[in-house]
Amino acid sequence: MSQPIRLKDHEKDARLVRNRVVVGAVAIMLLICVLIARLYYLQIIQYDYHSTLSENNRVHVQPIPPTRGLIFDRNGVIIADNRPSFSLSMTRERAGNWEQVLDTIVEVLQLTEDDRALFEKRMKQGRRPFEPVPILFELNEDQIARVAVNQFRLPGVEVVAQLVRHYPQGAHFAHSVGYVGRINEKELKSLDPVNYSGTHHIGKTGIERFYEPELHGQVGYEEVETNARGRVLRVLKRTDPVPGKDIVLSLDIKLQEAAEAALGG
Repeated sequence: MSQPIRLKDHEKDARLVRNRVVVGAVAIMLLICVLIARLYYLQIIQYDYHSTLSENNRVHVQPIPPTRGLIFDRNGVIIADNRPSFSLSMTRERAGNWEQVLDTIVEVLQLTEDDRALFEKRMKQGRRPFEPVPILFELNEDQIARVAVNQFRLPGVEVVAQLVRHYPQGAHFAHSVGYVGRINEKELKSLDPVNYSGTHHIGKTGIERFYEPELHGQVGYEEVETNARGRVLRVLKRTDPVPGKDIVLSLDIKLQEAAEAALGG
């Protein structure tokens, strides 16, 4: 006996398709609602937070050290002034693996392991975030050229022009005038962290130390916008530094030279 022929229930199939379409549409609508809610949360609710975070990533405040005051003898002869020099600085936050960058610096400039150890010590000293740390001073032309050629290998590293202390009279007033030197850890704790931001040398002895507050001046600041590599794109705001005051001593360089000549004779 032959099997009966079963007719396909087209109405049932149509209902099944419609149900699937409805379920899919509801799922898509729910997903869209979730995405809209998430977008609203990020763009509206947390706008201030993300805006501030983004701003902090591209806008930084950089200190501008003041020019140190000059020292004159009673006749206006310069005893201590400032002359231009170039130093190598590194900003840890922009360097990434800064210890590896130190290795590259030693390789590029053909320095020693003792130099590297000194650089590492300077990098570990206390500092403000995004403040460049000078690690090598008195760069010569060859060293500046080597850094420029290998800049792509030295993220966060830059050659900085600055003024350094200079004593044109040599040792004539060494005991009374004194000298300036790099700020050490002990001195760093006692100094005003705001006014000495970006400053790396202070008076150590003599007049340089006694009149440090007057000679130092007042730090300035620049608010700068940078790209992802830390390169400054533009200056948003600037507060100029106040130079240190000049000091006029009662000493006389000519009398000092005459006295030294008499004693030497």
